[in-house]
Amino acid sequence: MTKLILIRHGRTLWNSSGKFQGQSDIELSQEGISQAEKLAENFPVTHIDKVYSSNLKRAYITGEIIAKKFNVPIIKDKRLCEVSFGSWEGLTYDEIHKKWPNEIETMFSTPDVLTMPEGESFAQVQKRGVEALLDIVNKHPDETIAITAHGGILRTLLAYALHMPLRYIWTLRQDNTAVNIVAFYGDKINVELLNSTAHLSLTQLPKLGRFS
Repeated sequence: MTKLILIRHGRTLWNSSGKFQGQSDIELSQEGISQAEKLAENFPVTHIDKVYSSNLKRAYITGEIIAKKFNVPIIKDKRLCEVSFGSWEGLTYDEIHKKWPNEIETMFSTPDVLTMPEGESFAQVQKRGVEALLDIVNKHPDETIAITAHGGILRTLLAYALHMPLRYIWTLRQDNTAVNIVAFYGDKINVELLNSTAHLSLTQLPKLGRFS
């Protein structure tokens, strides 16, 4: 059994201002760093063997804080980076809606059929993300691996684990530093936790143990 702890990055200034980030390499805010530190201190398992991260700073720094806590290596994998929002990056929803009203509505109503202007589709993101996920699982049998990434790609990975069509990915909330736990038993997958942010409000989170 390989256990994956899937984590969204901490908060950024663009998160606070409602801007679409995508593959723009935005730093964590001080709040985001604090969130990552709280997660490291109140991590839901007592042991991890390695951290994999998106190559974007906000995810990598989140992963680095966790890796330092557990004294384990961290590895960048660009396949784990966020969906490219193309022309929408750096813009707010209202700014996008003024220029691309049909496309932005399509993204939220039927995200499985849209390719972002000069960007990616969620199907493309899921394909590269699942390839990375399965490579990690195959390389680390019977280990517990943390993966720090982004809300968009994590939704596609969770949809894969849940056998959920991409059309419904927005039903899967992913807050900053949200924790999801997915266990792989050969070709069987168990989703054990979704969008937990208990670490942000608890002084010390009860540990689940290495293989729980």
